[in-house]
Amino acid sequence: MTGAEDVTPAPRVCWYGDDFTGATDTLAEVARAGLRSLLFLGVPTPEQLRRAGPLDALGIAGAARAMSPDQMETELRAVGRFMAGTGARVLHYKCCSTFDSAPHVGSIGAAIRELRRHMPNPLVPIVGGQPGIGRYCSFAQLFARAGAAPEIHRIDRHPVMSQHPVTPMHEADLRRHLAAQGVADIRSVPHTAYPRLRQAADAPGVDDWIDHIIDTSDGPVLFDVIDDEQLPIIGRLIWRAAACVPLLAVGPSSVQQALARAHTPGRASAPAASLAPAAGPVLIVAGSLSPVTARQIAACQQYTRQPLQVQRLLDDPDYAAQQVRQAASSLADGRNVLVHTDRPAQAVTAPQAAATASGTARLAAAIVGASAQAGKRLSRIGIAGGDTSSQATLALGLWGLAFHSVLAPGVTVSVARSDDPLIDGVELMLKGGQMGGDRLFDDLATGMA
Repeated sequence: MTGAEDVTPAPRVCWYGDDFTGATDTLAEVARAGLRSLLFLGVPTPEQLRRAGPLDALGIAGAARAMSPDQMETELRAVGRFMAGTGARVLHYKCCSTFDSAPHVGSIGAAIRELRRHMPNPLVPIVGGQPGIGRYCSFAQLFARAGAAPEIHRIDRHPVMSQHPVTPMHEADLRRHLAAQGVADIRSVPHTAYPRLRQAADAPGVDDWIDHIIDTSDGPVLFDVIDDEQLPIIGRLIWRAAACVPLLAVGPSSVQQALARAHTPGRASAPAASLAPAAGPVLIVAGSLSPVTARQIAACQQYTRQPLQVQRLLDDPDYAAQQVRQAASSLADGRNVLVHTDRPAQAVTAPQAAATASGTARLAAAIVGASAQAGKRLSRIGIAGGDTSSQATLALGLWGLAFHSVLAPGVTVSVARSDDPLIDGVELMLKGGQMGGDRLFDDLATGMA
């Protein structure tokens, strides 16, 4: 066991996020459930586990969504071995709430194949929706809201996800979507089949239904979710199955919501701590090409905007250095700075998207360092874009994240854990491209009551 013996007592749950922004959303859910939690940015060392102290929930943020199946196998073998060694009964593979993945990149099927080797329960619950952020699964079909707009779209007709540059969603039936990734014979449990669980007297009937599902399932089972009321039933089923044999569960942060609410049906997450106004200038680096992020950039009023020419950033070191100096100078003057990529004239290819994320991440780390050298240590930073966030946290030298507050549904502010005193304790917002309302960036600077 890779230092797992140092975690005492065993955590109740572990999770692996297939990108960093999603992993922080799950961190928020377990923290708001009252669990002592920490999100590590890789398999933790014994020293990091010691510094973390006893944990009820332990997460690892990864970048599997951008990996090939072979790369995922290597990454997840070490993760699965470690997490099984902690003694946790449930290992949650946290995928995006839109299930964006493909056979060749970010394959959820590849993740299931590797991780279920370490969690031997034959049942693999797949939770199909997360209503709190506008994600719904009905009769195995996935639907999603686009940003803060009220309209709900079938995922294969979603204005963003159907045209995603890396993993476009062309199939709404999650059974067919995952079958293409090697997950065969998925059983679907429709929302119309769920029993009621609204009071203690309902529990025996629910448990009978759960036992039937467990006794008749020996593989992946997809659970519809169209309403938060269904989460306690799913959570109760997962706990009941995991009590016998450690279990792998797959899905967005609603897996953790289900587990938390199983103990107290009808209970929502505890209110999160508020975010105070920033004590100094705020830096945001936006590498996302999402229309939602574009609206957030256009709407913000609290920042000096600094647009980036992506191709020059990638090709010209002098241009990159100039952008670092410009941002650091503005921050030193006490101004909030929003550095953002330009909108490409043509569709972006997967290699271009990856290069953009890497380039903007390196730029973010360089600005933080230059700002500190100029005498302005930043205390609050925002990174927009899932891939950019993953790359930036590594470039900044973090080894962990603790929960601070929820800025918007699906958007978490965390406290950085690092061996570098310039970074340790920084309040860090990591935001996926589709998350947050138009005024999100301003809210990061002004705080939320």
